[in-house]
Amino acid sequence: MTINTNQMLSISEVNQNFSKATRIADKQGSVVIFKNNKPVYVMLNLQAHPMIELSDDEKVEVVAKRILEKHRKAFEVLAE
Repeated sequence: MTINTNQMLSISEVNQNFSKATRIADKQGSVVIFKNNKPVYVMLNLQAHPMIELSDDEKVEVVAKRILEKHRKAFEVLAE
């Protein structure tokens, strides 16, 4: 991944000015967030990255997985 210097912010700058990060992501498509002078996170504008879009079936799978993980103990009790 090539990093454009206009898309780089430190994590402290993002914490202090999140709206700046979102403006950059809106304009450039993403922001690379540095922590301890190393690129650690990427914030994406999902509208600018159609490869991130999920099909309806994939969305259902993601939600189902979250529900199962959150309520695992209850489902295990019910399964007995």
